[in-house]
Amino acid sequence: MNRAEALQILKEYTKSDALLKHMYAVEAAMRWYAKKYSEDEERWGVTGLLHDFDYEMYPTAPDHPLKGSEILKEKGVDEETRKAILGHATYTGIPRDSQMAKTLYACDELCGFIMACSVIRPNKIADLEVSSVKKKLKDKAFARNVSREDISEGTAGLGIPLDEHIGNVIQAMRAISPELGL
Repeated sequence: MNRAEALQILKEYTKSDALLKHMYAVEAAMRWYAKKYSEDEERWGVTGLLHDFDYEMYPTAPDHPLKGSEILKEKGVDEETRKAILGHATYTGIPRDSQMAKTLYACDELCGFIMACSVIRPNKIADLEVSSVKKKLKDKAFARNVSREDISEGTAGLGIPLDEHIGNVIQAMRAISPELGL
């Protein structure tokens, strides 16, 4: 599936601007990592783009992402992509046994957190530093719905230091900052 086809699905099922921006951010991070790992950027990007497409229709576990996976299967999305999307939700029990699945899990919550850090800054993401994100991670009241445990566990799954991962995701999101409203 290419990006244009994925966007059709996304726009069909998702109306929330904030949720769309989240998926664009995860797509950018996935493309950034695909390039780093010499993987298929389009496939990884589509995986990031579609990972929450069903959330508005099925916001409760385990419907999201299980029902979404069935929709994607009907639309011809390959098994590895669907498995990565299923694995981004810890409660599905689907193992993250591919680099793509590990990366999606590592980027999902962090993208949301970086977005939250950026929107409160005068220059948004333009001058956001890793140290600022790490400081906000320690503040449990800030963006309290973002799972710090998922960020930590996801980063560990990538096998890179947290500072590096945060920097990579900031860089990826900066590249599409106008699309994200940042």
